[in-house]
Amino acid sequence: MNKTKMTKWNIDMTHSEISFKVKHMMISNVTGYFEDFNVMVVTNNEGFINAEFSFVAKTDSINTKNNDRDRHLKSDDFFNVEKYPELKFKSKTFDGNTLIGDLTIRDITKEIELDVDFNGIVIDPYGKTKAGFEITGSVNRKDFNLTWNAVTETGSIVVSDSVKLIINLQFFTV
Repeated sequence: MNKTKMTKWNIDMTHSEISFKVKHMMISNVTGYFEDFNVMVVTNNEGFINAEFSFVAKTDSINTKNNDRDRHLKSDDFFNVEKYPELKFKSKTFDGNTLIGDLTIRDITKEIELDVDFNGIVIDPYGKTKAGFEITGSVNRKDFNLTWNAVTETGSIVVSDSVKLIINLQFFTV
């Protein structure tokens, strides 16, 4: 019987970030980050085809570099961090370019599709095997019951429904 060796990859936090961009008043973008997160990948091949990606972020770790906005995002208008302390992603398929999986925010789970640039595998100067990815996509925040909004005097929407995801990840083998 041929057994395939599974490789577990852990996140290199000093070289990774989970960020998002949302249009504000439809004229500029606000960028935010989740500072407390963990991502793990398990694969049985160097191309990561059909690798299993899992991700958890603490919603209380959201940071948009504005304390008032961060408090609002942590409230029930958005993430409700007391009731829903984590958001999660679990992959279903990965073909090398497209990552499909279930994203859960506020106990609502939706399938999403993300574009992936797999930047390869290298050995770092300390002899550790590393792999890097750039992952992008977008979600409709209202699909996850993040529905708060307001309208300006001129009729502009304060917060766009579409949220762009920009995820840069570096992993190392365990």
